[in-house]
Amino acid sequence: MVQIPDSLRSMFSATLEERDGTYVLEVPAGEVEHDAVAPGGTYRVAVLSSEARSPAAPDEDRPASDRGGSGERPPEPPVEEGEIRDVTIETLGDQGDGIAKVERGYVVIVPDARPGDRPTVEIEQVRRNVAFASVIDTDPGGP
Repeated sequence: MVQIPDSLRSMFSATLEERDGTYVLEVPAGEVEHDAVAPGGTYRVAVLSSEARSPAAPDEDRPASDRGGSGERPPEPPVEEGEIRDVTIETLGDQGDGIAKVERGYVVIVPDARPGDRPTVEIEQVRRNVAFASVIDTDPGGP
């Protein structure tokens, strides 16, 4: 099993492409829109084996409706919009928002939360790699 560090900011699938004698991995626009990365920034990149996929397999970053065929779908996010859950804030993101991780290391970003907080949150927006939530109750039950 792969160990996921707490500093993980983003994870997505990409196809390595050759362009004019160099190789390029395209970053989905959503990663920039949600401040996971910024143009001109320098980032560490981990490469994980894709044993389950052949080189001709459909691109996982395209919507399922655009992929055609019966290729394997990436797992659905473990949260849904409108869902209420208790989380534990593990760290702060670069923008100062709280970061909680739920099933499979899926990231939930919670504004106005600090490491160690255990708020009840409402999931407001769900993306493939990250969800955004708001605090509806702070530290239920308390320590």
